[in-house]
Amino acid sequence: MGAMDRPHPVTERISIPPAAVETRAVRASGPGGQHVNKVSSKIQMWIDLGLVTGLTGEELLRVRGALQPRLDDRGRLLVSSQETRDQRRNLEDCLEKATELIRAAMFRPKVRRPTKPTHASKERRWEAKKHHAKKLGDRRVSEE
Repeated sequence: MGAMDRPHPVTERISIPPAAVETRAVRASGPGGQHVNKVSSKIQMWIDLGLVTGLTGEELLRVRGALQPRLDDRGRLLVSSQETRDQRRNLEDCLEKATELIRAAMFRPKVRRPTKPTHASKERRWEAKKHHAKKLGDRRVSEE
């Protein structure tokens, strides 16, 4: 089954070419009556991340690392959809899911640089501790 006829854009620079995509239509699970037994509307899509155009080597490593649980034994990203009873819409849904997964995997978190507490924050902490200790001390005195 042909997946698509032109590259699917992920970002301005990155796209998924048709050669990187392999799809298969299978029978969907769940309710559907007699219809579900007749048609193969669920789409399974495998995307060869190595063939995705525009990814740098570093980005490819980051994407593969982030999507490791979704990769098959050949290193392809597996996405499936059975949201609708229409094969074409499920195919489009798979492409959108793959696009979002790749975009999310490329996100580089900010590097956290540890900082020391400020003098003012130390003062506030000490004042809060003194206030709490005085409150407990006042209780002790009044109980005797």
